[in-house]
Amino acid sequence: MVEEVSVSLFWFRRDLRLEDNRGLEAALRGPHPVIPIFIFDRNILDKLEDRRDRRVTFIHRTLSGLKEKLRSWGSDLWVFEGTPIEVFGRLSAAAPERVRVRAVYTNRDYEPYAVRRDAGVAELLTASGATFESFKDQCVFERNQILNQSGSPYTVFTPYKRKWLASLTEADLALCAVQPLRHRFHRVTTSPPLPSLADLGFEASESSFPGTALHRDTLRRYGEERDFPARDITSRLGLHLRFGTLSVRDVARQARDIDPVFLSQIVWRDFFMQILHHFPHVVKGAFRRDYDRIPWRRDEKAFARWCAGNTGVPIVDAGMRELDRTGYMHNRVRMIVASFLCKHLLIDWRWGERHFAQRLLDYDLAANNGNWQWAAGCGCDAAPYFRVFNPWLQAKKFDPDGTYVRRWVPELGSGDYPAPMVDHKLARQRAISVYKAALDGSTPDPRERDSLFD
Repeated sequence: MVEEVSVSLFWFRRDLRLEDNRGLEAALRGPHPVIPIFIFDRNILDKLEDRRDRRVTFIHRTLSGLKEKLRSWGSDLWVFEGTPIEVFGRLSAAAPERVRVRAVYTNRDYEPYAVRRDAGVAELLTASGATFESFKDQCVFERNQILNQSGSPYTVFTPYKRKWLASLTEADLALCAVQPLRHRFHRVTTSPPLPSLADLGFEASESSFPGTALHRDTLRRYGEERDFPARDITSRLGLHLRFGTLSVRDVARQARDIDPVFLSQIVWRDFFMQILHHFPHVVKGAFRRDYDRIPWRRDEKAFARWCAGNTGVPIVDAGMRELDRTGYMHNRVRMIVASFLCKHLLIDWRWGERHFAQRLLDYDLAANNGNWQWAAGCGCDAAPYFRVFNPWLQAKKFDPDGTYVRRWVPELGSGDYPAPMVDHKLARQRAISVYKAALDGSTPDPRERDSLFD
């Protein structure tokens, strides 16, 4: 009879790397050999509308690489499909290779679904006699680590950033090494195979994905040139930070030593994560609840034109087409297209947020929600409602020779390109009037709200 072996599991989620992985290091330093696992969560996959979703392809390729590396170390990655409760129920009852699961280690996730998921898994494991251990890994500071003098969370970025920078120590950015501990992985002879994309109900995307290298030249030029989309002086690391194929601590260390403007982007990321943790109502409504009174226009035809990059406003259309074709959009352009939807078209920011969630390679709930609420004026540290980006002036300032626009809107200047959907001056006046009436507690006249679309 084969003797049962006690093991720990390390559950990969938003941390798809072997090096500088806090939860994985803790598991390998624990009392039992470690089996790494990944779960294709049907609760997430079943909500994806595009069967060729680029992110699923990226995850699948990354997992294939992890399996190959772990096999070279004499271990393997066990990959499952189903809901986490179903998978851990099976593993608790009868794991492969006659192993007994004594502990599950993982890195924390702060999104509402993830919090509920982990609470359910922890309860199931406790009932089976196993423990559930979670660690901070996807941000530099989390939850209650950065609070104001009264012990409350910051809701304005600038003082949060000052406290974040003042609190930062070498220990916060210390990198942990996993390779010296690789002998602590469970030695396996068989493991569940990696499901194919077809097994999961998806098709491979032909997308190419950015690398993980952070070039020093990009960092040096970032502060001065980041707002010019044609120059593309951005890191393209959002995808890797989203899925943890790159350590945020490693990125923050490099940014700290070269460019404080780039480091601020890491601080913004932490800021929005702690906002989501402390104020989960932002997932469905405005951070500033009085903005929920705004009577958004439910104009599906206008929304469809915005999504398709067919608004007649060149820089807006360029950004939306770039998103559709690549899964990426330059950050300055994201602000312009978001402002146009919320202010010029008076369409609910949540519609835009949902569209970005479906398309962005680097989609992150906290950052996406925070930035959309900033654009709509309803979030923490938001742009005031009377700030309405002029997309023509934005294009003139940040794409002065039209290089970016021409790349994505080659028909500009021909009879094939439509006239602008709205006049900027009239749309701005209308937005300010509707916002002001709603925030004053009165009911805006629907005729005024829809006046530009008669």
